[in-house]
Amino acid sequence: MLFTPNAVRPAFPALHQTVNNKPVYFFDGPGGSQVPQPVLDAMVGYLGHYNSNLGGSFFSSSVTVSLMQEARISAQALLGAASPNNIIFGANMTSLTFQLSRAISRDWQADDEVIVTALDHYSNVSSWQQAAEDKGVIVHQVRVNEDDCTLDYDHFESLLSDKTRLVAVTYASNTTGSLVDVKRLINAAHAVNAQVYVDAVHYTPHGLVDVQDLGCDFLVCSAYKFFGPHVGIAYIALQWLQTLQPYKVEPATDEGPGRFETGTQSFEALAGFVAAVDYLAQWGDQDASLRQRLLASFVQYQEHEKALSHHFLSKLAEFDNVSLYGINSPNRLSERTPTFAIRIDDVMPSDVAAHLGENNMCVWNGHFYAQGLCKQLGVMDNGGVIRIGLMYYNTIDEIDSLFTELAPFLIKK
Repeated sequence: MLFTPNAVRPAFPALHQTVNNKPVYFFDGPGGSQVPQPVLDAMVGYLGHYNSNLGGSFFSSSVTVSLMQEARISAQALLGAASPNNIIFGANMTSLTFQLSRAISRDWQADDEVIVTALDHYSNVSSWQQAAEDKGVIVHQVRVNEDDCTLDYDHFESLLSDKTRLVAVTYASNTTGSLVDVKRLINAAHAVNAQVYVDAVHYTPHGLVDVQDLGCDFLVCSAYKFFGPHVGIAYIALQWLQTLQPYKVEPATDEGPGRFETGTQSFEALAGFVAAVDYLAQWGDQDASLRQRLLASFVQYQEHEKALSHHFLSKLAEFDNVSLYGINSPNRLSERTPTFAIRIDDVMPSDVAAHLGENNMCVWNGHFYAQGLCKQLGVMDNGGVIRIGLMYYNTIDEIDSLFTELAPFLIKK
């Protein structure tokens, strides 16, 4: 099946509503995507007919047990894991990371070292800083290259040593869209026997993850960023699945991924997650495996998103008074996602966002929990940036409409 935006958009109820008799424009994908009807149907269907817990001797509990396994299989395909047992679920990426950080850091010793980055959302920074503080561990933070907001690999390599226990790094910046060569970092970290924890929350809607190819120890993402509900997903490499000691309720299982899943899971969210992965895979050959269908679909998503990015950057280049934080070259679109951080001279980002919001154009402003990045760029205490995030349901026409609404703030070259 051939992907086109016109083929995609009918499935999303949110895209067809009007507010105050005006159409709506969603440029807030990095903060959470809209949800297609099949995902909504799956969640309501589960809650309406099978709401139960695991382990019962009756039909709805059996359905829930099957759903749990199906969700692991879907996540295995989405992330390229070797086994469904590599997958655990939780409330969200941040909660999972705080939880896993305690298990991972149990045997850290004073004067061990951890590396985080200034490009990361602080869910993948604060959790490690606090775990390190508990253990007397030293935390280093990798700088970004301010000219294009990419990670400074030379600085990273200068921080890496045989004292490094863990490297926490984002796959893509949720603020500037900059991609990170995580495989390069993983190979370097493993050479000194350090573990690597990858935040793929922003990357997963835009590129297909392959944890086996990366060789990472841990990777986390969130379904609400890729057309699903609010549920967090974590990959744990096989060698850590039984050796880590998670904090958990004593009678709970101590075998497999369930040992990390505290309390009752959101089974309705898992039903939605399964539907979201299947939805993502719809543009591949229906006779192929789920992973193969995902691969074929993501090729088409990326082609469309590069076209959106090229058009956005071309429009932005027409104006004199806008600063873009991130890669601005049309020749480097493979190094970024279609997420753009901008500031307009002498205008507060909040004022721009409010103006757009009055016209049903959803954009975010601020720091987006990328505190290290915004501090280094000097915008943390000055309103942050305006973030415009494009998803595969956005169109060229929507970008043109966005720039029409931005016109009062912009000065032509």
